[in-house]
Amino acid sequence: MYMEIENVLSMDDWRAYKVPHNVEVDGLVEKTKTLIIEFENKRRVLSTREGFKIVKYVGNHSIPEVFWDKVHHYKDYESKILKTIGIKKDEIALLSTGANMDNLAVAKEEFDEFYVIAFTTAGAKYNAIRLGDEEADYIEKDFKTYKIVDGKIVPKENIGTVNIILITNANLTDGAMARAIITITEAKTNAFQELNVRSTKHPELLATGTGTDNIIVVKGFGRGVDYTGGHTKMGEMIAKAVKKSVIEALIKQDNIKI
Repeated sequence: MYMEIENVLSMDDWRAYKVPHNVEVDGLVEKTKTLIIEFENKRRVLSTREGFKIVKYVGNHSIPEVFWDKVHHYKDYESKILKTIGIKKDEIALLSTGANMDNLAVAKEEFDEFYVIAFTTAGAKYNAIRLGDEEADYIEKDFKTYKIVDGKIVPKENIGTVNIILITNANLTDGAMARAIITITEAKTNAFQELNVRSTKHPELLATGTGTDNIIVVKGFGRGVDYTGGHTKMGEMIAKAVKKSVIEALIKQDNIKI
């Protein structure tokens, strides 16, 4: 990579940094940043976008606001981003967001020999939702996403709004990684409720998140952990790191006053 990077954090055999770069859509060029977390030794990760994957990098790309309605073919857009930052698709688990990467929040929890770190971007102004009480706006057919407008289906791409990358030095089993997603989601909802974030379409309802949130869980090479529910110390650390980072990210991105 030949771009000047902004260091965020270094731990063990990995480092996190932001890569400032340009992105071009329909002839329009905008500046943006992509968070990259690089591992010396490849890690097994679980992404809500791609499932299980063994990678050298995980990341979170900020789509400039002027492009929110212009990115109609996300795979092509993602390929362009990866080419710009010099990383191959099979080497990275990547998320994308409409949030500004300068509003990234990082929170760390430690106990005994274990640590958990959450890297979070979050914004809830435009698509906060209370799941279980609202109708959906999108439908997927043959892996393509469409928006439902006045009963009609039209092409539309999603942009992740609350993105959480969780890294631990614990050697999580696949089940523990999957269970961590429940713990992360509960903690995210806790943060939304504490900030009194309301549904965008139904402000009389408290939001549980947004309709486009994503998570990446990254396991480590330390002692083995088989369960990450709330009654365990690992679950507690995950939840606390996520809640802190989601609250901070929402306050930064949405200018929430507390």
